[in-house]
Amino acid sequence: MLFTSYSFIGFITVVFLLYYLIPKRCQWPFLLAASYTFYYIASPSYLIFIGVTTVSTYVVSLRLDALKETQDAYIKSHKETLSREEKKAYKASVKKKQWRWLLLCLFFNLGILAVLKYTNFMIANFNGILHALGNGGQISFIDLVLPMGISFYTFQTMGYIIDVYRGTCPAQKNLFKLALFVSFFPQLVQGPISRYNDLSNSLYERHDFDTKTISYGLYRILWGFFKKAVVADRILTAVNEIIQNPDTYQGGFVFVGMMFYALELYADFTGGIDITIGIAETLGITVTENFQRPYLSKNIKEYWKRWHITMGTWFTDYIFYPISVCKPMLKISKFSRAKFGDVIGKRVPVYLSSFAVWFTTGIWHGASWNFIVWGLMNFVVIMVSQELEPLYMKFHGKFNVKEKKWYGAFEILRTIFLMSSLRMFDCYRDVPLTFRMFGNMFTHFRLQDLNAEAFLGLGLTVADYLLLFICLILIVTVSLIQERKGSVRDLIFAAPEICRYAVFFVMVLAVIIFGAYGIGFDQSQFIYNQF
Repeated sequence: MLFTSYSFIGFITVVFLLYYLIPKRCQWPFLLAASYTFYYIASPSYLIFIGVTTVSTYVVSLRLDALKETQDAYIKSHKETLSREEKKAYKASVKKKQWRWLLLCLFFNLGILAVLKYTNFMIANFNGILHALGNGGQISFIDLVLPMGISFYTFQTMGYIIDVYRGTCPAQKNLFKLALFVSFFPQLVQGPISRYNDLSNSLYERHDFDTKTISYGLYRILWGFFKKAVVADRILTAVNEIIQNPDTYQGGFVFVGMMFYALELYADFTGGIDITIGIAETLGITVTENFQRPYLSKNIKEYWKRWHITMGTWFTDYIFYPISVCKPMLKISKFSRAKFGDVIGKRVPVYLSSFAVWFTTGIWHGASWNFIVWGLMNFVVIMVSQELEPLYMKFHGKFNVKEKKWYGAFEILRTIFLMSSLRMFDCYRDVPLTFRMFGNMFTHFRLQDLNAEAFLGLGLTVADYLLLFICLILIVTVSLIQERKGSVRDLIFAAPEICRYAVFFVMVLAVIIFGAYGIGFDQSQFIYNQF
């Protein structure tokens, strides 16, 4: 059930109406029922996997909490007789037990994700090795179910159990409330990856029918529909034509396809997140923002602080920091400092931890080598950029262009080109082909190939290109306003009432009239559905 489908619009309309008609004490149980209904419609078998993850996490979280309560009670009752060393030893023994329970939960649930998502990838690689060695034997692929959004809800749930273990998050005693946190249906399609302390603040509360809050949510939903249906699904036709015919579209059209995909991915992903956040807002629930105008970033590090924010912070908090300060890493750092000096030694933990983050980020996006290489290329670019930082400082100290507006625009365009180039691994899905097409973009570039006839051969009309250009200007304008003045919705609601209704009416008409629903267009699923 896609966000942009009539069935989903009908589903969310019914959910919205019933949510505010039923007694307020029943609102969160109703959302749980709606979420499981949504997942059941996608596939009844999916309920098994999300249910197992929820129950196993619930059991372990209670066990972690019980161990902590037992520890506190024991220390309180023996505070007069226990020495400091005995207290420390007792706490360490309890922490060790908690650690074992945490590992059990992590291995079990991440194991489910790994088996379902990566088994055939491993078989394909093993078959490749057998073929390279001249062995004619091959292992057959296994037909496995990959539940919708499993990467999102698994990471969200594992983040919760880690926070319970760390003591930064309370263990939810109500199984059904935890089930709602795991399965809240707007997030199941493509995130964001919420933290329990953030989402639970409003998820279980009773919400009154508030016209302004609901209106804010509806505006956000419409903006998401506009980006998805009018922009992403329209330009997708041209993107597919270029990518699926690499022998035909070379040189300048590789660049065109790369930039078209950058616009498609942005409109598709942020459009979906807008719909998610907007639906939650209409229900009075606050979901974490996942984007902050990433294409206005001036370097790749800033870009990843603005793009898919919840994923980035998840990897930082639960992979980067734990690896960088763990005992084996500290030993490696100490060894490196002794052998290679402080300059290299202090970088080793950062490099190794960053490598682990980006490798995991790549394989999280998909069980194929193109995603792994994409992740590692991000790692290389970021590390090289950090190492060249002294040269950048010398350059800016000599030429003093950092504050110039034109240089700021250059940094933004440079970052867009760089990130779009890395996204070519996502486009072509074949690592050697991606490198070949990237080189081809420069070696076979001929301006005369980029003519009107060639562009019309991509499946779009002149009217489509004109509409996409207007949409691009609109998206850029909205982004700049948000960057400099804050929420555009606040500005709209500060205007006279007739203006608010006019904007809403125009947005509805734009989605209905210009949405890519006609012949030649495919109402595609959101790109991040596959994760």
